[in-house]
Amino acid sequence: LRKKGYSLSNTLGEGSYGKVKSAYCNRLKCTVAIKIINKRKTTHDFLERFLPGEIEALKHLHHPSIIKTYEIFETSAGKVYIVMELGVNGDLLDYINTTGAMEEDVARIKFQQLASAVKHCHDLDFAHRDLKCENILLDEGLNIKLSDFSFSKLLSRDENGRIILSRTFCGSTAYAAPELLQGIPYDPKICDIWSLGVILYTMVYAFMPFDDSNVRRMIHIQKQ
Repeated sequence: LRKKGYSLSNTLGEGSYGKVKSAYCNRLKCTVAIKIINKRKTTHDFLERFLPGEIEALKHLHHPSIIKTYEIFETSAGKVYIVMELGVNGDLLDYINTTGAMEEDVARIKFQQLASAVKHCHDLDFAHRDLKCENILLDEGLNIKLSDFSFSKLLSRDENGRIILSRTFCGSTAYAAPELLQGIPYDPKICDIWSLGVILYTMVYAFMPFDDSNVRRMIHIQKQ
């Protein structure tokens, strides 16, 4: 990393297969976020399906409200580095927890930014599949920056041009559409839109619309 001009700093987050650290980039003259994935500590499924899907999405998706990817590289030690724009004001969930429910005018602007980012993904036949407040970062002007494409997928279509339904459970239960929770084959774009509704509700009320501690009861309430 030092040879490439990066000076690593503190850890911003940690997941099952890697961590995200902040770093100063000499070339860009700014602080960036670097997602570090150790391929030797991941599963076969992750390497074959999820990591290639994330990298493909990051290479194709360019939008003002999507976190910018500067470069992606892999070392001989089996580590993948994804260098991204830093969301300097943290994520949307922390913001809501700190500031409380948003005024409708503020929520409208932020939601328009988010919806525009998701539309860009869908127009290119990518589904995010893990839309939630924790995956929405904020820049210095508190503008929305959609991030974390770990579960994203380039959708396939049949001979009639219809999207082939997915069966993989992705994302977080509290944001998931009922068909996904029930294990019914689903259209990932439609499930993204359901998640957008959950996010908008959370912006305006500062709490989640559904309690995911009892999934069976949650599905019943969703379908009422």
